[in-house]
Amino acid sequence: MAKLTVRDLDLHGKRVLTRVDYNVPMEEKDGQMVINDATRIKETLPTLELMVEQGAKIILIAHLGRPDGKREASMSLKPVAAKLSDMLGAPVAFLDDCVGDRVEKYVNSMKPGDIVLLENVRFYGEEEENDPGFSEKLAKLAEIYVDDAFGAAHRAHASTAGVAAVLSTKRAPRAAGLLMERELKFLGEELENPAKPFVVILGGAKVSDKIKVIDRLLEKAKIILIGGAMAYTFKLALVMTVGKSLVEPDRVEMAKAALEKAKARGIQFLVPTDNVVATPVKTDKLNKKGKPVFDLQNPKVMSGNFSADVEGLDIGPETVKRFSAEVLKAKTILWNGPMGLFEDPRFAEGTFAVAKAVVEATKTGATSIIGGGDSVKALNTAKLGDQVTFMSTGGGASLEFLEGNELPGVAALSDK
Repeated sequence: MAKLTVRDLDLHGKRVLTRVDYNVPMEEKDGQMVINDATRIKETLPTLELMVEQGAKIILIAHLGRPDGKREASMSLKPVAAKLSDMLGAPVAFLDDCVGDRVEKYVNSMKPGDIVLLENVRFYGEEEENDPGFSEKLAKLAEIYVDDAFGAAHRAHASTAGVAAVLSTKRAPRAAGLLMERELKFLGEELENPAKPFVVILGGAKVSDKIKVIDRLLEKAKIILIGGAMAYTFKLALVMTVGKSLVEPDRVEMAKAALEKAKARGIQFLVPTDNVVATPVKTDKLNKKGKPVFDLQNPKVMSGNFSADVEGLDIGPETVKRFSAEVLKAKTILWNGPMGLFEDPRFAEGTFAVAKAVVEATKTGATSIIGGGDSVKALNTAKLGDQVTFMSTGGGASLEFLEGNELPGVAALSDK
């Protein structure tokens, strides 16, 4: 069922509580929190511009990080308000709370076209608990609810599901923003009946993260191309040796079942025939999670079985050529997950070469849909993000939606 969108509403003079996904990467520089990537802010601008044009009173609510119900200065949304104001070219006020008398008083004094960003909703533990009382407090701020935070739509939290449930009892409209509308269109409608040939590219670390997506896409795809660390679990399933590569031994039977299902359906399921590998050497350093850091030495291309001392870190040139050739024949492309450790330039060529093939296919008429997370980061790193049809802002939400699950944040919106 199609959802009500912000386009369908008369917003003039109305208080519009708008859930956005401003969970942006930040780091501290000279005592200030600085935004590293403003993509998620940029993607909300069309919705905000439309609402300003219509004279809405815009109350933005979002989360940042995992403060676990406590105030954390490093996770304040204050820097986001300043960045949004710069990008929008309009004043954006900021309140250091998201519920309560002071917030209600401010919101009730707003004029048409005003914008305010409320403080991190996760500073309250009741947000992730989807607490009914907390949802009621949020609902007091709104006459209309708009959700433009697809990246948080898979969570049944107070700001994504609870507040909408309260407003539904008051017959208040609950609508999708323009970004949410595009996410549902491309990850839903476009992939429901994709133009063929439909080529799926899957990477990333774990088979367990993608197996439900693979199972569902086996009903529609012509070819599935597998890269990233998950490819090594599939190599184990094909009775190959993978040295010290990252694998999920407990998922080998799952990988075998996927390979057998693909064969039975006549679907090509391509696993890398060659890889860029390196020898991991332990150092004295620990990463942020306290785990040992390894120095990846002597990168080289290896075909077939791996020797015991190496780790696979990218797809090799032969595989790049084969994958790219299939991508260039596609009419619809879905890509979720990089082909290797692209953050290290030595192991980025596979991901970037596949990205270039996706862009070339797009230029000749293919619909290319990038399924969020590290795939988007990789395309942006390669400066190709603006040359594909659509890049999802959702990581976990994209995967759950592709699995065919109903997302609480989407279910909470009004049907047309």
